[in-house]
Amino acid sequence: MSSREALASLPSLNSPDGSSLTPDALADKLKGKRAALYFAAGWCPMCTSLEPSLLQFREATASAGKDVELIYVPSDRAESDVVKRTQAMGMLSVPIGEEADAMKTRYKVWAGAESGKLGTGRRSGVPALVVLDGKQGEEMAFVAAESEGAKALGSWPLDNEDGLW
Repeated sequence: MSSREALASLPSLNSPDGSSLTPDALADKLKGKRAALYFAAGWCPMCTSLEPSLLQFREATASAGKDVELIYVPSDRAESDVVKRTQAMGMLSVPIGEEADAMKTRYKVWAGAESGKLGTGRRSGVPALVVLDGKQGEEMAFVAAESEGAKALGSWPLDNEDGLW
């Protein structure tokens, strides 16, 4: 189960409607689930083509008793775009702007269109997922959806108990 360290590793997060989540609400939302940061943008065709498979994956894991929580790290251009997408997909999100940019630079994942602002030292563009452990909130797996598409979802270590929050 998630530790204080894991929860503290996350930035402030918004619910799908764009409202801020309290730390207690976040802890309740993540309890017993596996969590991943989903780096994407609504203007990105690769992202929008991955999302039906991503949502099917989330449903399949829930049916198997291995619930996952996806946390959207937006490369969208406006907050209204983020809220529209997170409501449609039922995802939490990192606030657009400085907090999202900090997560992108921490995990070295951002859209090519953001290279002018964030630089060229990325390991991947969007879409991509970073699976987090529930003990420290550190990366435990990288799902390379940009290069591998939906088949990359198979690399999520769902059976690793360290992934439970």
